[in-house]
Amino acid sequence: MLSPTIRFLLDYRRRRARRRVSVQAVLFALVVAIFGITLSVGQSFTPPTDVVRVLFGENVPGASFTVGQLRLPRAVLSVLAGMCFGLGGVAFQIMLRNPLASPDIIGITSGASAAAVFAIVVLSITGPMVSVLAVVAGLGVAVLVYGLSFRNGVAGSRLILVGIGVAAMLQSVIGYILTSAPAWTLQEAMRWLTGSVNGAQLSQALPLLLALALFGGLLLMRTRDLEALQLGDDTAAALGVRVARTRMLVIVSAVGMIATATAVTGPIAFVAFLSGPIAARIFRSNGSLLVPSALVGALLVLAGDYAGQLLLPSRYPVGVVTGALGAPYLIFLIIKVSRTGGSL
Repeated sequence: MLSPTIRFLLDYRRRRARRRVSVQAVLFALVVAIFGITLSVGQSFTPPTDVVRVLFGENVPGASFTVGQLRLPRAVLSVLAGMCFGLGGVAFQIMLRNPLASPDIIGITSGASAAAVFAIVVLSITGPMVSVLAVVAGLGVAVLVYGLSFRNGVAGSRLILVGIGVAAMLQSVIGYILTSAPAWTLQEAMRWLTGSVNGAQLSQALPLLLALALFGGLLLMRTRDLEALQLGDDTAAALGVRVARTRMLVIVSAVGMIATATAVTGPIAFVAFLSGPIAARIFRSNGSLLVPSALVGALLVLAGDYAGQLLLPSRYPVGVVTGALGAPYLIFLIIKVSRTGGSL
């Protein structure tokens, strides 16, 4: 016979697990619902039956072009990029125990953006090579920030401050390049910098899928070690976690996803920054935030792109919509962290 205390604890854990599964199912259902609305409702309405027929490969006059070539690639890229941003962003925030430790804030997306703008404006490069340079630059900036902030280990606050400084320098580089850009490349550079899924193609989904499978899989395999790091390096080491190795794995995986997503869609503002805190508010510290943050990221990009295209007076790229949402939250979070300390 189990004691009343043990029965209570077991019941409590079961209730938490059921609530977690239920909330994740609701988030997933919201992503699926908005994905379906995006495919069906636009400047013109496509019946859901026609959407399903197109998805199964049938040739439906009108719908095959509207859904298959215009809406579907855009929706798929929104979901995959949002998951990459959400998962990579929350990994940084959990590892460094600070919601401000987002790739948006510490310079990684700025590094990818600077490389892309340099490639477009100065080197006159277009196409996949811009994405390759953006990924390499994002990884390089992550290594630079990590190296500059390393002193008998890496403190979260020191890494954030170094990252903010590096990001500011990179933003000045971007500004300088843009001021000397000829008109025919300035528009392309600005479109890339805004963060957009305009002109999306299904072929662009492959690098995002690979990044999610490889880097996302590595992060999910390290879920327990990542959660242990939230308790501090000494406690994590006492629990058997190889702190330096785990931190390097997390950084490489998170940066790989963020840089890949940035290379495909541009730096969609604040998705990596917002996904983790929103997931934490929804789940109330109930288990790992990795999968919930990925779903929240997908939801933010999908909904933001749909709102920017159809629900606002003019058409705006998704990066403009998420930036408008993220900036006030950043101010709120800075005030909160300064008062209570950094924690998701």
